[in-house]
Amino acid sequence: MIASLVARAIIVFVYLVTGVRARWLGCAPAATQRVYFANHASHGDFVLVWSVMPPVLRKRTRPVAGADYWNRSALRRFIGASVFNAVLIDRDPQSRTADPVAMMEDALAGGDSLIIFPEGTRNTGDTPLLPLKSGLFHLASRRPDIEYVPVWIENIGRVLPKGMLLPVPLLCSVSFGSPLTLTAGESRDQFLSRARSAMLAMRPRSTSEVAPT
Repeated sequence: MIASLVARAIIVFVYLVTGVRARWLGCAPAATQRVYFANHASHGDFVLVWSVMPPVLRKRTRPVAGADYWNRSALRRFIGASVFNAVLIDRDPQSRTADPVAMMEDALAGGDSLIIFPEGTRNTGDTPLLPLKSGLFHLASRRPDIEYVPVWIENIGRVLPKGMLLPVPLLCSVSFGSPLTLTAGESRDQFLSRARSAMLAMRPRSTSEVAPT
């Protein structure tokens, strides 16, 4: 009951602060098992993606997040485990005892969908999208039956920039593209390039990037 109330409060807060809207451009919000892979600019990224999903999707979609952040306090542990049901990954290769890809595969085997961030770290620079890590390819290799949906989150990095404790009200959007699947014989670099292009294709262009007519 408490987790449900906290979840509702988080969703209301997200909408009040960001005015976020979902843009289902390449697929419908259907109850299909999927891996949603998105750009990563702040700790609020997966909250935004999770919040804009219909309740039936939200219940079976688990964000993949860093254990070091969500285990930092009792409150974060409660929210991460009980509210979001997150798959918490140890991001330090030297200390981790479990294979992150295997943990995600186990979640998929349980019938859940996932929200992941294949850049591997928050992008706080001027580059729109960092190179994608190989984990997305390895997961697709193990579960080629799953739909992999590219997602573009717009403006959340400016709402909750790194080092800030309080959000800055600003309109955000979450765009969902056409699902990808790993094709027979497709290499790691080919798949990651295709996935990266699919993400960037949904990125809104600024006025300076739009060619004059």
